[in-house]
Amino acid sequence: MPLRKWIWTLALLASWFPALLNSAQAQSFTALESMQIHANRATSSFLLYRGEGFQKAHLARMESDLQALDATVAGFPGASKELRELHQILQATLREGAGFGYEEDDMPWGWPLQMSKALRDFLTAVRSQQGADFRAELPAKVEYLAVQYLSRAYVGSFETAREQPDTYLGQDERRLVPSIDEQLAALDDKSNPAVAKLKTRWDFLKVALEDMNSGNNSFNTASGRAFAPIMVDRHARSLSDQWMALAP
Repeated sequence: MPLRKWIWTLALLASWFPALLNSAQAQSFTALESMQIHANRATSSFLLYRGEGFQKAHLARMESDLQALDATVAGFPGASKELRELHQILQATLREGAGFGYEEDDMPWGWPLQMSKALRDFLTAVRSQQGADFRAELPAKVEYLAVQYLSRAYVGSFETAREQPDTYLGQDERRLVPSIDEQLAALDDKSNPAVAKLKTRWDFLKVALEDMNSGNNSFNTASGRAFAPIMVDRHARSLSDQWMALAP
């Protein structure tokens, strides 16, 4: 190959490489972001199933969430062995919980702690592969808050990762709501109507999340109003869907 043509070829490949690398990184972040969303959603669906009278629609939604999570993990070639193992544990834990009897005493008193741990451990493994792109965590934060809210409404509590106070896994609404506020404030809602709709939904949703009263062991809301888990679940899902649609 003539020298000039060889140099031109090298220059062309060099110009393509950053784009290819960025594309691969974006796909990785999207997959890891999706894993966090689907894991939280499956947990919320389980909580709705037990908390709203064992409706078949909620069980079917849990299975759909688990299938979406399974497909994302299976389709991500960079998934570590630990991540895959913890995915199986989370999946088995939620299905075990769905199989308990209909009476409150049919669920072992310590089982909600096992559920919390299974979700936290899986999310921790996902985050360990995510790198420094914490922008991708906004929908996961919203869905994680929804899990906490539904847990307080239906089973009494959710144990966050106390050993990780600087990550969203170790935080409740007292830190996560301001964090999400900050991320959303950086978005331009004047030139993008979709961003404006996202912020409007968040302003509505955060009123309920801020009322969660996680710092109090009474399991009542701060305002004294009844919990609204179905509303929180619906708006959390819609908000994270809206955010994902904004992703480049």
